[in-house]
Amino acid sequence: MLYYATVTLYVVVCLTLVLVVLLQQGKGGGIASAFGGGGSQTAFGVRSGASVLTRATSVLAVLFVVGALILGIMGRGGGGSSVIGGRAPQSQQRPAQPAPAQPAPAQPGQ
Repeated sequence: MLYYATVTLYVVVCLTLVLVVLLQQGKGGGIASAFGGGGSQTAFGVRSGASVLTRATSVLAVLFVVGALILGIMGRGGGGSSVIGGRAPQSQQRPAQPAPAQPAPAQPGQ
């Protein structure tokens, strides 16, 4: 039950992080500023204070990483498989033992 509640909370954090990142305004012209197209921003210009969206992005990014670690630890509790670190089943069979020799029954008249 706790695992499913944690997964649900983690999905909500992921979706909110995507939404907050998409709502932010771009910082520069991207590759255009590398070739002189973004003349309005300088390399060492005045940096504005962190907005609400920037702080929300930082908090949600930390929650994303912490949630991933928690879910990874919670997911390890189950049994292992032969593919992921578990022991492979013993497939070697013992060689067949010959049946013990029984003396032939005595036949009357010999």
